[in-house]
Amino acid sequence: MRQVFNENDCNMYFRPPSILKKIYPTTIWSFSQEEDGVFLTFDDGPCPEVTPWVLDVLDKYQAKATFFCIGKNVELYPELFKEILRRGHSVGNHTYSHIAGWRIPLHDYIQDVEVANALIDSKLYRPPYAKITISQANLLSRRYQLVMWNILSRDYNRKLSRKKCLKNVVPHLHPGAIVVFHDSKKAAKNLWYALPRTLEALKELNLKCKAIIL
Repeated sequence: MRQVFNENDCNMYFRPPSILKKIYPTTIWSFSQEEDGVFLTFDDGPCPEVTPWVLDVLDKYQAKATFFCIGKNVELYPELFKEILRRGHSVGNHTYSHIAGWRIPLHDYIQDVEVANALIDSKLYRPPYAKITISQANLLSRRYQLVMWNILSRDYNRKLSRKKCLKNVVPHLHPGAIVVFHDSKKAAKNLWYALPRTLEALKELNLKCKAIIL
């Protein structure tokens, strides 16, 4: 039985169906016991055109976050990766070459993750595009903590307006939520608008922005 999760399914943006939690029992979708924190995450970096700005904005709001990095980008920009860590954020593995798991043989997919881990050295893992098979998830969960989300900004969608991107996030903020943004050139237009306003909203809600540390 080939079960998968697809981030493009519009019903999954804010409240993943309970069936997914049964299919992927070791995957974290949110932190239900959290009382005052929200977990902002950034996928696909580090990116020299975007990541430094993200780090500065997070510093401005005394916010911590989690960066799910692509191994290839870490290899290209090692000093920027070190800067993420130096500023007190956590990092996770997002594969080496940003591959979708659906059409990749199990061995090849795991190998790509392991190549990235040699550069990133994290127990946190998030599958690109959220496209991962049950067999891939089960094998990876022996070594990594798989982390998904329950709020997806869709900032990567260039057809999405900046205000719609923000609306995908702010009304759904709550303690324990895991929010996905992208520190990439593709997402920059929406991110530049949505991230500061999201941090302002968290401040007004008296919610702290925390890194995922397990």
